[in-house]
Formats: sequence, structure tokens, C-alpha cells
Amino acid sequence: MIVTPSAEGVAAAATAATKGRGPAPVHLWNPPYCGDLDMRIARDGTWFYLGTPIGRPALVKLFANILRKDGDRYVLVTPVEMVGIRVDDAPFVAVDFSAQGEGAAQVLTFTTNVGDTAMAGPDHPIRVTRDPSTGEPSPYVLIRTNLEALIDRKSFYRLIDLGAHADHDGQSWFGLWSGGAFFPVIPSADLG
Repeated sequence: MIVTPSAEGVAAAATAATKGRGPAPVHLWNPPYCGDLDMRIARDGTWFYLGTPIGRPALVKLFANILRKDGDRYVLVTPVEMVGIRVDDAPFVAVDFSAQGEGAAQVLTFTTNVGDTAMAGPDHPIRVTRDPSTGEPSPYVLIRTNLEALIDRKSFYRLIDLGAHADHDGQSWFGLWSGGAFFPVIPSADLG
């Protein structure tokens, strides 16, 4: 049976499916696609429904818990329905991090705007893209399967203070160590 998607219906189904069980097993659910909701996640991590910011943090966390990315499409998934939403950049924002250790032994643990944490490493890589016209960096860390967080500016500046030079693909790079992996940010030669 196909249902008409609504944020209220998705929230009720998500609450029933995840109550007291930890993270939602969205990878196990394959319900019918019911269309798109007028829901959007802005680049700054603000969730909007029908053009209005969702002001209840618990509701945002609930929706974030049932978010999945299938190919290039972001969907909210419950056992009974799947609905599409729009994401301007990344669905989450890494708003803080902690660092333990130094050099190759360093571990960076990120916290997102919805309370998720991820230790950067081979399973949660850091990547940095650059705007081709301005050169402005956009740093990301993988939080969950196919779901990244944009690392906020203040955290990125703090990360740069922890950066180091290392060889990567036969070239010297300035980057970050975490979880035994090196994540290149910019070629050392470009630092002038």
C-alpha cells in the first residue's frame, strides 16, 4: 500500500521502529518509495520542513537517525515508507572534535550537530574539496555509510594546527593523521 508522505507520519513510524533500540537499522529496511517531502537540510545543518526551520532538536535527531543515502538521493526510511528529501551539501555538520595522541598515532573524534560521533580513520575518512573558482576548502568526514559531515570552519582551523607533512602517492602533502591513516589537505608545494 502506497501512503501519502508526511513529516508527521514518517516521525511516528520512525519513533515506533527505533524506540529503545539504538541507531535505526535503515540498511535492513526496503519499503516502497512514497515520493518526496518538502524537507531540506541546509549547508549549515539546519533542517527545514515546508520552508520553516524545524525548531525541535529531538525531532531533527529522530529524522537524522532514519536518514540514508541511496546513490545520489537522500531518503528518510522507516519499515513502512521511504521518502526523498533535499540536502544542500552534506547532511550533517561536524561542530567539534577531540584529538588524542600525536603524529601518526593521533586520533581525531568528531561530534556532529545531531550528536553523532565518529573517529576519523580508514572507516571514517576525511576529505577536502576546493571550490574551483575561489580555492575555498570544504572539509568533510564520513559519519555513517554514505553520510558525511561538513567540518565547520572553527574546527577546520583547529585541525590545521594539528596538521603535518607526509608523503602521499609519491608527493609531499600537508594533511591530518587519524586512526593510523593520513588524509591529505593540500600539496606541500602549494603552501609557498
